[in-house]
Amino acid sequence: MKCTIEGCPGEYEQGTVLHTVRSAGGVVVIDHVPAETCPVCGDVLFTPHTMRQIEQLLAHLPEPAGKVPLFEYV
Repeated sequence: MKCTIEGCPGEYEQGTVLHTVRSAGGVVVIDHVPAETCPVCGDVLFTPHTMRQIEQLLAHLPEPAGKVPLFEYV
């Protein structure tokens, strides 16, 4: 499918992404999220099913698989 960003000539490709979201007063990083991505501009599309899965995960956060350092831009 052609990228939906105006002026971008890219075509979306199926793959996975690392998704970061603020939730419950913190930052949650979810790896290996299925998505369609544009290799030209970097736009990312999630299906409604994937969004529901992410919302479920955020509603009932399991024990994290690991820890990531968090840095602030100053």
